[in-house]
Amino acid sequence: MSKAIETPASVASSPPAHQRIEKKALSWSNILVGAAIQTFEVSTLGQPFEVVKTHMAANRGDSIATSLKKTYARGGISGFYQGLIPWAWIEASTKGGVLLFTSSEIDYRARVAGFSSVWAGLFGGVGGGVAQAYTTMGFCTFMKTVEVTRHKSADTSLSTWRIAYDVFQREGIRGLNRGVSAVALRQMTNWGSRFGISRVTESIFRGKDTTRKLTNMERLASSAIGGALACWNQPLEVIRVEMQSQTKAADRPEKLNLFSTARYIYQKNGFLGFYRGVTPRIGLSVYLTICMVFGGDSVKAYFNQSKKANTQK
Repeated sequence: MSKAIETPASVASSPPAHQRIEKKALSWSNILVGAAIQTFEVSTLGQPFEVVKTHMAANRGDSIATSLKKTYARGGISGFYQGLIPWAWIEASTKGGVLLFTSSEIDYRARVAGFSSVWAGLFGGVGGGVAQAYTTMGFCTFMKTVEVTRHKSADTSLSTWRIAYDVFQREGIRGLNRGVSAVALRQMTNWGSRFGISRVTESIFRGKDTTRKLTNMERLASSAIGGALACWNQPLEVIRVEMQSQTKAADRPEKLNLFSTARYIYQKNGFLGFYRGVTPRIGLSVYLTICMVFGGDSVKAYFNQSKKANTQK
């Protein structure tokens, strides 16, 4: 096991030189549990939050009430689950494993280098978020956005697979990953902020007893606070949605990048346009936290008890 190396005093809260830095073991069972819980989350309230958030980001003049009415008008209750199958399921079942593997490795390397747990968590979140964007989330978010916004297209009878195939035929892999740069920036700032803020909140709860195990409510509160405050980067989400949207407008630029999209949004909706959809996004973040903290612990506890019972037989 590697030992922490000595670092200059300027690195705040770095671990002592004699402290052993343990690498968090990756458990395939935990990755599978995480994938199952995230699939459950997106299949229940997660996708409705996502659909409303995307609608508001693409149609920035609509209020929450108007977005709900228009979404329901597109297909009743099923309108709130557009893009769920297969894109949201693919994303949910893979992004957790990518994040866990990448962030844990970067977190460990950062702590070995002498950074505090807060900075290590931030670096791990940033790296994990970027890895998510460039593996599965790029094309999944694009296709989910297509499903929510394509109701204004000329032909609404095309299947989601046909649309994906047509995009691939015209533009190749780059077409399916349109807006991936905005996704990467959103994910790296989102998870970097979430991990960093959550660690700070946990430190506040522990107080002087830095080794005390947090209660479930403290862990839930830390994660919820981290998730809600991480929504400060909503402008990146609005830019991402606009880049991937199928909505047509006469004054909308044909070739959109991060800067031209930001300029277009500001010209059309001003500064507040960058924060359209932030309320359902906060709701999504809190719901995901509840599922992962309480649901994850409950499922893992069940499997651990079953494993102990089998070993005692």
